[in-house]
Amino acid sequence: MKLLLALLLVPLACLAEPATVIRASELKKEPATDAATLAQLPENSAVEVLERAGGWTRVKSKAGEGWVKMLALRFGATAKGGDSGVSQLFNVARTGSSGTQVTTGVRGLDEQQLANAQPNPAELAKLDKFAVDGDAAAAFAAKGKLSAKTVEYPKP
Repeated sequence: MKLLLALLLVPLACLAEPATVIRASELKKEPATDAATLAQLPENSAVEVLERAGGWTRVKSKAGEGWVKMLALRFGATAKGGDSGVSQLFNVARTGSSGTQVTTGVRGLDEQQLANAQPNPAELAKLDKFAVDGDAAAAFAAKGKLSAKTVEYPKP
């Protein structure tokens, strides 16, 4: 009986989950912001979800196959409402998750990790490569039509 149920669910595992790109996004070669961009996906383009890894989703689209940031996608066949009960059942069978709850974030450091922290000069040297001088920062801001604003600190 269990074997029969497993055989019936195998085709469901092969189905790609539909999604829609909710804002123009880059289709990346790997799940990383600095990975090579394969194509630009326009807003409202349809994709098929193939795999999820952290905050990234591997998708198949007309432009090709690659990785998109998870938060740039709306899952499900419809633009509203999300998954139906039947599609949740298929999602659970296929991925182990209904796909209706998503949490992303950064894990904090505990007291012991902070107490045992050691400087890493090599990583600091990497950060220094990203530094720009004030003139370069001002030119970048002007190019983006940004202007300086003075913001008062909140009073305690």
